[in-house]
Amino acid sequence: MIAHLTDLQSPEACGRLVVKVGSALLVGKDGKPRRKWLTGLANEIAQARDRGQEVIIVSSGAIALGAAILGLEKGGRGSLADAQASAAVGQIALSSLWAELLGNHELTAAQVLITLEDLEGRRRYLNASATLHRLLETGAVPVVNENDTVATHEIRFGDNDRLAARVAQAAKANAVILLSDIDGLYDKHPSEPGASRIPMVWGVDDEVRAMATGDSDSGIGSGGMRTKVNAVEIAERAGIALVIANGKYDQPIARAIGLHGDDGIGTLFLARRHDTARKAWIGGRLRMKGTLVIDEGAVNALRDGNSLLAKGITRVDGGFVRGDPVRIEGPDGEWLAKGLAEYDAPECAALVGLHTDEQEKVLGYTPRSAVVHRDQLVMLR
Repeated sequence: MIAHLTDLQSPEACGRLVVKVGSALLVGKDGKPRRKWLTGLANEIAQARDRGQEVIIVSSGAIALGAAILGLEKGGRGSLADAQASAAVGQIALSSLWAELLGNHELTAAQVLITLEDLEGRRRYLNASATLHRLLETGAVPVVNENDTVATHEIRFGDNDRLAARVAQAAKANAVILLSDIDGLYDKHPSEPGASRIPMVWGVDDEVRAMATGDSDSGIGSGGMRTKVNAVEIAERAGIALVIANGKYDQPIARAIGLHGDDGIGTLFLARRHDTARKAWIGGRLRMKGTLVIDEGAVNALRDGNSLLAKGITRVDGGFVRGDPVRIEGPDGEWLAKGLAEYDAPECAALVGLHTDEQEKVLGYTPRSAVVHRDQLVMLR
């Protein structure tokens, strides 16, 4: 059980660890890898393996590396075509780099390229999970990145913070370390006088979300504190602890988890829940296909652990089909839950406000027990 940053040193408390490396840490201003720093990080990963821990790396940097090689402006992010071309070149450089650095410690690097759809679809998610588990069983170190060569704006994670949390879910990891350009979560913007780092957070609530901003000091990465807090919410549903730590230092993992004899420097987000594997997958999904707006009575029913019935729905938006994920909103527009719809959107719209005994006449067949069954529903608030 992880309760302190120093627990991430222990193979008993943290047998499987995901480490996310941002673009600004991996690639210098000249577009070339920061080899000295990366060599130190590879050494830390080897030390974790020697302690008996399994490690998965989620590595940014392909677009930045490829853009420098191709001579593209704006770090390869001037257009979708530039980003995809940069990624195609950069992935080769990135995988070769990790293979070399880990190979110096007699560790085998395994490249795993993932798109959003690979982790949003249940079957593909399970396939990705099986691959990660098998690689770890063989002693390899999976190096995961978003497959930016084929991903479009509509099917992208867009940041590797949330990707790292989803990979941790799929791999059943104990913890995630997000190495970034800041020491952790602060009670206000760290540039403001009197800003204080928060060493530990027990679950994400509205107060914590209000502390997060979308700013990043680097100008290279695509994330910010807001995406990191989003990653925390994904991880905690699976009972996974997450650490935000500063990667600008030499031996950043040691600094974060207190290997030099201190208490560690970062923000540790403790998981306040542990959903079933399926509910954790539903709760971690990022793309909703539609929205169901519900009345106050239905809000109370969901909070009591009940399924969502047609009687409590006031509006249906979107073009979803049965089995698609839908957003469930309260009457004030607050996003309350995610769930898998039991009906196509037109059927849902036809059932709005109807009691169960009124639904068969509309549908032409015996209605299902709910529009969203409680076993396929995850509360967010």
